[in-house]
Amino acid sequence: MNMRHLKSLIVAATLLLVTAGSCLADEKASVEKAQTAAASWLALTDATKYGPSWDEAASLFKAAVTKANWESALEGVRAPLGAVKSRKLKTASFTRTLPGAPDGEYVVIQFDTQFEGKAAAVETITPMREKDGSWRVSGYFIK
Repeated sequence: MNMRHLKSLIVAATLLLVTAGSCLADEKASVEKAQTAAASWLALTDATKYGPSWDEAASLFKAAVTKANWESALEGVRAPLGAVKSRKLKTASFTRTLPGAPDGEYVVIQFDTQFEGKAAAVETITPMREKDGSWRVSGYFIK
């Protein structure tokens, strides 16, 4: 291998590392913004403000469930669990694809949560980046 080829390889490798580092920094910032959006949204559900939680959800979420059905579903699921006693971040991961959802930018966040009426639950909340750049919740599940 001559010196010219070696220099080209070094430049290419450096560009690859810089690009990868930039992508990781972007993903980290996205995860942080999504976690902030999730915390605000969860505060609404924790306060039994189910209608406002629908209002603050992603357009994809709103297209999948009516406000009345959302309020009814949360009343049936969350109310029996009682108040949140503790919620600890388990995982938060950035992805561009999710089963049954269009490609986009998502962060899948899981919490180990303890409710008054359920000692051990896993909450999964999935914020997505909307067209306007904001992060809003597109999915919520309790297991």
